[in-house]
Amino acid sequence: MAVPIDAIIAQIDKDELVQLALTICNIDSAGPTEAPVADYVAQWMENEGLKVRKIGLLADRPNVLGRLPGSGDGYSLLFNSHMDTSVRASDIWSRNDPDADVHHKAWIDGADLVGEGIVNDKGPMAAFLIAAKAIKKSGITLKGDVVLTAVVGETSHEPSSDRPGDLVETKDLGARYLATHGGIADYALIAEGTGFSIVSVEAGMAWYKISFVSDQPGFYTPYLPDRTTLAASPNMIVRAAVAVQALEAWATDYQKRCTKEFPGGLVIPKAQVGAIRGGDPNSLGSTPQICRVYLGAFIVPGQDPLVLRREIEETLKAASVPASEVELYLFRPGHQAKNAERITAAVLAAHEATFGGPPPKPNSATCSMWRDINIFNELGIPAITYGPRSETHSFRRSFTIEALYRAACVYARTMVDICSQEKPR
Repeated sequence: MAVPIDAIIAQIDKDELVQLALTICNIDSAGPTEAPVADYVAQWMENEGLKVRKIGLLADRPNVLGRLPGSGDGYSLLFNSHMDTSVRASDIWSRNDPDADVHHKAWIDGADLVGEGIVNDKGPMAAFLIAAKAIKKSGITLKGDVVLTAVVGETSHEPSSDRPGDLVETKDLGARYLATHGGIADYALIAEGTGFSIVSVEAGMAWYKISFVSDQPGFYTPYLPDRTTLAASPNMIVRAAVAVQALEAWATDYQKRCTKEFPGGLVIPKAQVGAIRGGDPNSLGSTPQICRVYLGAFIVPGQDPLVLRREIEETLKAASVPASEVELYLFRPGHQAKNAERITAAVLAAHEATFGGPPPKPNSATCSMWRDINIFNELGIPAITYGPRSETHSFRRSFTIEALYRAACVYARTMVDICSQEKPR
């Protein structure tokens, strides 16, 4: 019997959707503080009659999984969003406004929903929660399970020099831990901002720690030798300045040389120096003998991070500032989804039914970042990313109420499409 999709869409209450989005987005979850949001989402799912599990390595950072069971003979579909937001009040050395309301709260401004949590990524989470509620409220039982997941750590910091066992943060606590502990389905839709384009390829990441260690004395400043060149300075911060200039030139060439078109979109891998450590601001009387430069590079699927490390070493040698060591300390590969035709066709049909036309072509920036889609594709679960994203995203963290509502409609249609299809035994 055909599922009455229009009756299900009619169950999506726009006001309820907005209220849920504002509620979870006003529970601040910047960084490793997702527990209150996880508790709220888990309770909401339980109240709506879903089967709920908390799945986490750390007690105070659980992922949440809710399941709307099907009859057992259809394809299952998992929705995923992350509960953490990216800007913390403590980010005083990387942001000029880390404690601004836009990073920690959410509100309505005319026709818009505003706030970091709204766009990244609790707004889309609210959309698929309400979409699943509409299906359950309709009284329809689909053939396959709808699996709803809210994860930690997608924007997580990563260890750079911590002792083994000092586990505080890493992306492995989120979607990867969830997926390897039962949070899987036949297909996955990562509900993140794509401007309503269907994204099936995203980049990987490689992070490098570049160390400059002096073989000269740590001169007390009155005994500092006369200056020659920056590259020959006994001050490792000064040498690192030369390295940064060389790395900037390398990064410009790197993104042009390694840009690659995939079936799912264009990946333009970019790189930049993201941090520098050296010296002591409380003791400026002697020459810093150690400086470390941290370079983060996005990489195309299939790219070898060890080849990249060699390129960095050769770049610094050519600039007359060879590093004492170039260490790869983070590697997360990117992926092009495989066997994703079914989920892609379902989202395409749902988008066209909701918007009256086809979705836009993926923007290269959305294909050139790392997000949780890569976890599922790495594990062999065909995954795509799809969700609302404002054209003003980079300077105004918002999208319209109508965009969030339409996302919920697309998600509901996709759930019904995939989970109504019988899965061969």
